[in-house]
Amino acid sequence: MCEPRASTRSPPLGYGVVTCTVRVSEHPRAYDAFVEISASSRWARWVGITGRRAGRDPNRTPSAPAVPILADPGPVVGPGAQRDAALFDVTFAVVDVETTGGSPTTSALTEIAAAKYRGGECVGEFQSLVDPRCGVPPLISLLTGITDDMVRGAPSVESVLPSFLEFVRGSVIVGHNVGFDLSFLDAALGDSGYEPLQNTTIDTLALARRLVRPDVPNCKLRTLATALRLEHLPSHRALDDVRATADLLHRLIEHASGYDCFVLGDLVDLIARPAPRAARVSEVG
Repeated sequence: MCEPRASTRSPPLGYGVVTCTVRVSEHPRAYDAFVEISASSRWARWVGITGRRAGRDPNRTPSAPAVPILADPGPVVGPGAQRDAALFDVTFAVVDVETTGGSPTTSALTEIAAAKYRGGECVGEFQSLVDPRCGVPPLISLLTGITDDMVRGAPSVESVLPSFLEFVRGSVIVGHNVGFDLSFLDAALGDSGYEPLQNTTIDTLALARRLVRPDVPNCKLRTLATALRLEHLPSHRALDDVRATADLLHRLIEHASGYDCFVLGDLVDLIARPAPRAARVSEVG
């Protein structure tokens, strides 16, 4: 539940600030996240207008019933997702994980983070380190800054997953190369006796390839964050990468308006279209 709190900074004229607390765990490294939420932003104002337009346009053809739409790496419309929901009304849960390696069959989670956005504004954040029950390879520690000492005694993945599932329930899950994150999360869910995630998913990597690939050297998250001058930069820590991915999502939704994309179904269908041809380079990272 969101409760108004006093802010230590004076917000710009016309902006209100609300702070939300999301309890993740009692573990000292799984902290409560305090989120300052501006009541207005460029994207929120824009998508609010277009969202209301999408909802009120009497000449708009209703979107087709929700059916799975697969593409590589593939958006999915899952249970509870409304294809005709205006983007302003959609709750996006941006997720990212850090791991001990590249495959869920041989590696384990070390960190899980997520943040929920609605109308362009952050309404809550989730973050927890996870005990992988194995050593963190030196190369991974060098890349992420996560060491054996940091995860020793951290919550088990089994204890973190219930809070994570509650946090993302009913949301559209978003990630950059989201298939990687979901492969680890689904593997952990299966090991803990849960079903795989069935949320609608949006991959900002696929969306960036469709919308901005000709204008950038590659579609790595850091490249896009720098080229598009996003507020947050990724650092290979889960919460930092979540914030950068959220910035990217909102910027890409702005670009998508040029394709008459105003509702969730439009966004899913846009990702499913073939991306412009470009020189093949690695875009993961």
